Amino acid sequence: MNGSENGPDAAGSGSVEPPVTAGLVDLHSHLVPAVDDGARTIDDAIEGIGRMVERGVRSIVTTPHLSATATLRPSRLAAALEPVDRAFEALSDRVAERFPDIELGRGHEMLLDVPDPDLSDSRLWLGEVPVVLVEWPGLQFPPGTPRVLDEMVRGGIRPVVAHPERYRVHNQRLTTPGEWREAGAWLQMNYGSLVGRYGPQARAHALTLLERGWVDCFASDFHGRAHLRLYIRECRELFMKMDHGEAWDLLTAVNPDRIRRGEEPLAVPPVSIPIGVVERIRTLFGSIR
Repeated sequence: MNGSENGPDAAGSGSVEPPVTAGLVDLHSHLVPAVDDGARTIDDAIEGIGRMVERGVRSIVTTPHLSATATLRPSRLAAALEPVDRAFEALSDRVAERFPDIELGRGHEMLLDVPDPDLSDSRLWLGEVPVVLVEWPGLQFPPGTPRVLDEMVRGGIRPVVAHPERYRVHNQRLTTPGEWREAGAWLQMNYGSLVGRYGPQARAHALTLLERGWVDCFASDFHGRAHLRLYIRECRELFMKMDHGEAWDLLTAVNPDRIRRGEEPLAVPPVSIPIGVVERIRTLFGSIR
């Protein structure tokens, strides 16, 4: 879902800031041009990747939207993937010229509009192993989502649930994400959720999930538009201020790298960040793109 809060995410004064940190791995973005609601052109994508590089990202697996129904008929899947194949090849060529040190891969963000997709095509995976980024329609989930994830795992696919903190329908105790983890799924949080990009409920969910140690990795969910923020700097500042450097490294570099290789992410220690600290960081970074 694109959109912005508090303006864009690049230095508004023309100043150049050093990277937030080195070696970040990002497994969720929409940078393949003109195939979904992400980057419209290759130039948009290149500009966005440039900003990610400035913030320390060294490896990107970009994930265009795809409906699970498209996977149930080979002809429909071929028609859906063909324009993505072409656009990604063109983007890869430009990235190799402009950012030769950046690893660029492609998966898909799979909308589970049916519970039994065929995920055997490797172009759907986040890496060379069957790990797939998934979400449910409308940021609401139907009954039986843990069972759906469990079936995937039993079938040899490891699901990564995109931005669980953003779902509008959670039970009061926020136990469903724990059930997803018990089913074998890994959980990916958006940077922006932690600092209010998607509203106070998503922020509250994000803080709770981090306190419980249920988040396996962060990602940008960046939609490749110049007016959109990345929120990496703000999040890193929160983690450093609260002395959670180990968790930051796990969530942003170590675990996403392990996930794309099909390896179990390492346990992330509980992260506690008071809401007052979040508000102060939002104020501090409010004028920074």
